[in-house]
Amino acid sequence: MSKKQGAVILILSILALIVSCVSISLKLFSFNSAENAPEETAEVTEQAKEEDIQYVLYLGTNDKDTNEPVFSPEEAKEKAEEILLRHFGGYTIQEANGGWIDGDTVFSEYTLVIYLSDTNAEAVHKAADEMISVFNQSSVLIQANRTATEFYAGTGDQ
Repeated sequence: MSKKQGAVILILSILALIVSCVSISLKLFSFNSAENAPEETAEVTEQAKEEDIQYVLYLGTNDKDTNEPVFSPEEAKEKAEEILLRHFGGYTIQEANGGWIDGDTVFSEYTLVIYLSDTNAEAVHKAADEMISVFNQSSVLIQANRTATEFYAGTGDQ
């Protein structure tokens, strides 16, 4: 073995030793951090374990027959908010733009993305039925995502 090859092997060995030491140190730090972390209260733990379904609705706002907007974006959001308040007492809405191709034509529309928790499929379908009618839609896309829901109210230490 040449002197140059020996030096390369020595340098690589030292680097491997350094990486190993860093890895062991991080492992020990991670173990100690988890061991010293504050314990969760039983109430928070139980709330976080409760499985729920979060419903996400995608409501297009172009008329299904004319492909023209049924309402201005402001009016569409206001109409959706009225429906959601009546059915659920609350809502979370994000504004988006949707698009699709039909033949050679590209269509786009203002879309409302609605998030609902602490409800059920039947209530979501009733609200979607009203949205389909009010916005003259063919459908409302509904996603049901399994999640854990917690209505966290803070620690009370403020």
